[in-house]
Amino acid sequence: MKIELLTFNEFSLQTLYDVLQLRAEVFVVEQNCPYQDVDGKDQKALHVLGFTNDKLVAYTRIFKPGDYFERASIGRVIVKENHRKYGYGKDIMNASIQVLEDRFDAEEIELSAQVYLKKFYNDLGFKEFGEGYLEDNIPHIRMLRN
Repeated sequence: MKIELLTFNEFSLQTLYDVLQLRAEVFVVEQNCPYQDVDGKDQKALHVLGFTNDKLVAYTRIFKPGDYFERASIGRVIVKENHRKYGYGKDIMNASIQVLEDRFDAEEIELSAQVYLKKFYNDLGFKEFGEGYLEDNIPHIRMLRN
C-alpha cells in the first residue's frame, strides 16, 4: 500500500471526493449510521491516505495536540471492506502514529474507538481509559497510546 500525507488545501477535487465517498461508504452505509461526517474539522487535519493500484483503500485523519483533543489524535480510521484482510488497518495506523511522532513530537496519542475494535488498537499500543459512551448510537471508548 502506498501512503500519502495531505493537508486539506492539497486535496485535488477527485481525491477529496474519493475520501468523502469512502467515509460515507463505511461510516454511513456499512455501519447504517446516518451522521454528519463533514464536521468542519478536515481543514485542520492532516490526512493519511493509503492507495493500492491508484485506488484509495485506507484513510485516517490526524491532529496535532490542541486541534481536536488536548493530545495528538487519530480519527476516521477506515479500510475499504474488501481490503481489510491485507493488514492495511495496521499499516495506515502505523503511518499515522509515525507522522504524529515525527512532525509534532507526540508522546501521547488519543483516539475515540468503536468498542469492537478495542483489541485492534490494543495491539498498536493503545489502552482504554474512562467510561464507555455512545457516539452516534455506536459504543465507543477513549484510548491512549504513550
